[in-house]
Amino acid sequence: MSACQSCGACCAHFRVDFSVHELQSEGGSVPDSLTVVVNGSICRMRGTDHMPVRCAALSGRIGERVACGIYEWRSSPCQEFEEGSDACHRARARHALPALAD
Repeated sequence: MSACQSCGACCAHFRVDFSVHELQSEGGSVPDSLTVVVNGSICRMRGTDHMPVRCAALSGRIGERVACGIYEWRSSPCQEFEEGSDACHRARARHALPALAD
């Protein structure tokens, strides 16, 4: 199991904005029902636009065991997020989780 499958801190820390062209209705893969349109070109994962932040596609308990309900269809910011990156460590710290070993 990767650290991401037991963490989920990034899904409960960052706002996730991406192009509307990634929506299923626009020929992409991200389900429209899990997003909020911000403007004509940007949309956001539902749940990442308010406090406390928690992506609507996330299930499970942060720091124990989590899963992304749309992992195969997730947005580009989620696909590009790197385990062990500075952003990862910031999200983990926000949830009082230890930094990952290098």
